[in-house]
Amino acid sequence: MKSTVFLNSKKLNFDNNIDFSKLNSFTKITQYDTSAESEILERVKGQNIVVTKELPLSGELIAKFPSSVELICEAGTGYNNIDIKAARDKNISVCNVPGYSTDAVAQLVIAFILNLSSSLSKQQVMLKQNNFDNFSKDLQVPHFEINGKTLGVIGAGAIGQRVIKTALSLGMKILVHNRSVKAIDNVEFVSLDELLEKSDFVTLHCALTEDTKYLIDSNKLKLMKSSAFIINTARGAMIKETDLIEALKSKEIAGAALDVQYPEPPAFDNPLFCMDNVILTPHIGCKCVESRQRLIDLLGENIESFIDNKAINVVNFDI
Repeated sequence: MKSTVFLNSKKLNFDNNIDFSKLNSFTKITQYDTSAESEILERVKGQNIVVTKELPLSGELIAKFPSSVELICEAGTGYNNIDIKAARDKNISVCNVPGYSTDAVAQLVIAFILNLSSSLSKQQVMLKQNNFDNFSKDLQVPHFEINGKTLGVIGAGAIGQRVIKTALSLGMKILVHNRSVKAIDNVEFVSLDELLEKSDFVTLHCALTEDTKYLIDSNKLKLMKSSAFIINTARGAMIKETDLIEALKSKEIAGAALDVQYPEPPAFDNPLFCMDNVILTPHIGCKCVESRQRLIDLLGENIESFIDNKAINVVNFDI
């Protein structure tokens, strides 16, 4: 039986509500709540499969992995924390788990859109400050229907398409920017610049790569409407945060909803925490208990398929 080590399972199973029994049926698994970089080499000794959750594995570290290691599994979709070329050079496969949080992340995006359109967060802050003007005077905050508004979706993978489907049901118009045109009904594929210029809401759903890092910077933000909002549930580094802060301060755009930042966690003196036109959440899009259990079940399928010489979701042997 192949041996598996999960180097930081607490990152995923922080509430001890996740069932790992599916994995135990075909691999001997050892779990550590967390692993410091200095502990990793000792913990992967004699292991065939290494599982991590958003844990940095540098090329220098992977180069020192023992020959027993055949597979590194990222317990999630994004694998930018793993030097996949270094793994390939060691003949170690790297796989990820796409699609496990599609419903949860799409749900969060729609929640952000509805919240922003109704200024719900801003209204709650006013009440906590004993400001009752929205009751005693005319409405003091923006409040508008999303029916007929334009949603710009950057990246038309599984999550992007689920967002599109839900937004269409709410009567929104959809613009899409993607590396390739896909067969999706009732949407228009456009350039990134056109999407930014025409959208009332912009939502990011592409992988973080060298090409997409700081995809949204000051020049791109200047293209957006002053009434538009940007939403990021993908990876924080897709937006250049210093440029976003300036755009928000100067009212170049109306607001932002960010479930991801760069770095994570953000510094507690980050200006975004104090802005009333910003919603921040601590990377919760993938943390529903249903999503996390689905992740473990799909991770099990990755490992079992690899053991059966039918590897799936391998990301580092076609680069």
